Amino acid sequence: MDDFRLKVFITAARTLSFTRTAERLYISQPAVSRHIGELESRYRVPLFVRRGSRLELTAAGQVLLEAAGRISDDYRRLEYEMSLCANQAEGELRLGASTTIAQYLLPPALARFTARFPGVRVSVLSGNSGQIERALADREIDLGMVESVSRRQGLHYTLFRPDELVLVARPGGRYARTESVTPEALCRIPLVLREDGSGTLEVIAAALAGVGLRLSQLEVAMRLGTTEGIKSFVRNSDAMALVSVISVVDELRSGALRIVDIEGLTLTRDFSFVHLAAEPAPLARQFADFALSGL
Repeated sequence: MDDFRLKVFITAARTLSFTRTAERLYISQPAVSRHIGELESRYRVPLFVRRGSRLELTAAGQVLLEAAGRISDDYRRLEYEMSLCANQAEGELRLGASTTIAQYLLPPALARFTARFPGVRVSVLSGNSGQIERALADREIDLGMVESVSRRQGLHYTLFRPDELVLVARPGGRYARTESVTPEALCRIPLVLREDGSGTLEVIAAALAGVGLRLSQLEVAMRLGTTEGIKSFVRNSDAMALVSVISVVDELRSGALRIVDIEGLTLTRDFSFVHLAAEPAPLARQFADFALSGL
């Protein structure tokens, strides 16, 4: 963005902290205060107010944030379209990806994309599907990649690739000889699950509802925020876990984990791109097309 003051304001409005704004933009805290003060003087309104130790946007600040978000989007679109005039993709691309995608699918695609388009500056926000959808709605990212079953109103979803959840256990221990379980038996097995808001948990809840069971009936041994943490827990315990099959390819090959079938229960979902407009910004579309092509 050419107007650095707006970039400072947007960052401050989203972090509600001048200190974190200074850290993210690699400037001093007095510089942050100066940029915000210049905007307040220009528009003759306060943009922030302090409530005790908390920093809050004023009504005028909220108006400016919404307008600045649109201006920021236009700047990035301008960068991309002008780069096409020079026959090369350039600009800033802000991606958001749910945990499984960020860990296992996105890095290889990003490596190929940035090698092909070195002029594109890419940043990645990782979180669960709900967090990514909120970040997109708040214009903190240009394109999201999520694994949720539900669809949030006002957002548009495009299929990336299908996925399947599998039940895994360590080869030794209590379930060493268990080849399959019924959905009812699954409710009596200690499980390691993701946190509320994750797409994985949403898929499990929907599948259980299809056979007349509830998520609350599961015996939860532990909740962890990452698939890597879940796999490590299972490798060192008698608990099982439901995880994306793409996340356990190495463990299945090495024998560190094994799959246990669930009779009559299918746990499938789609990984999807999610964007605000029906047609995403050009640079976001270029990345989505590149990832879909498998180049």
